[in-house]
Amino acid sequence: MTQQPFTVGIIQDHATEDVASNVARAVELIRQAAAQGAQIVCLKELFNTTYFAKSTRIEHFDLAEPVPGPITDTMQALAKELAVVIIVPIFVRRTAGLYMNSAVVIDADGTLLGVYDKMHIPHDPMFEEKYYFTPGDAQLDYHGERPGEANGFRVWQTRYANVGVLVCWDQWYPEAARITTLLGADVLFYPTAIAWHPAEKDEWGEAQVQAWRTAQRAHAIANGVWVASPNRIGHEDEPGTNGLEFFGHSFIADPFGRVVAEAGTEQAVLVHRCDPRLQEEVRRNWPFLRDRRVDAYGPILKRYIGVGR
Repeated sequence: MTQQPFTVGIIQDHATEDVASNVARAVELIRQAAAQGAQIVCLKELFNTTYFAKSTRIEHFDLAEPVPGPITDTMQALAKELAVVIIVPIFVRRTAGLYMNSAVVIDADGTLLGVYDKMHIPHDPMFEEKYYFTPGDAQLDYHGERPGEANGFRVWQTRYANVGVLVCWDQWYPEAARITTLLGADVLFYPTAIAWHPAEKDEWGEAQVQAWRTAQRAHAIANGVWVASPNRIGHEDEPGTNGLEFFGHSFIADPFGRVVAEAGTEQAVLVHRCDPRLQEEVRRNWPFLRDRRVDAYGPILKRYIGVGR
């Protein structure tokens, strides 16, 4: 566990088809977060593009970036200048025909520490991610884990804190939060692109926001970690549909699941100082990690167990 307080910042903003302007806006907002004291700053999922997975169009693969590449070069220089850790979620081209929805972690001296590849890939109306994204590896992968060690989940020891990153659809899986916590994360970042289908908003909109936030607050409580989730905002068109309305409501929760910073549906920079003494206090009084029955959890490795089996 980190011993010194650290300050996290998350950026909630929109995106257009002008990639250069998206990057410029993000740079300015990171500067604003740093000016407010943020030491670790996380951008939204696929921060430099629109959410192109609303449809399956082969030309969208041209949006993918290599790592290292122009985007990471820009963010490495900015991280070094501001002495901040930056989490940069982008569409990554690993090689011809192999693309990932990833988050690059850059330390406060500009060092590129590594890349997390989104493990859980959704397939829903206007969230056609399986067409574009290869999931992160589940055994030995390019990061160098030993087989079975962490199954693609990663934590990075940055200048200020131990940082775990999961991406959007990963939010709904307690296994991902638990493993990343067990790897030593002080804070879980969830860069996100979650939206309303406009036709469903009146009936389901508020419930969807609350379900999204509740699931992640539960990860904070069950694991005794801070959770920080930056979402995107704005309506994005898609021909032949009503498009998607990204609902924002980015937030930061403390290790007891209390929301300590939150946004609405407008552009926002959220900053919060995290004191490890609170994490220690919460885990002492709610010792969920102590009381885990690791000898009893083998069946979770099955897809389905079934009654009486």
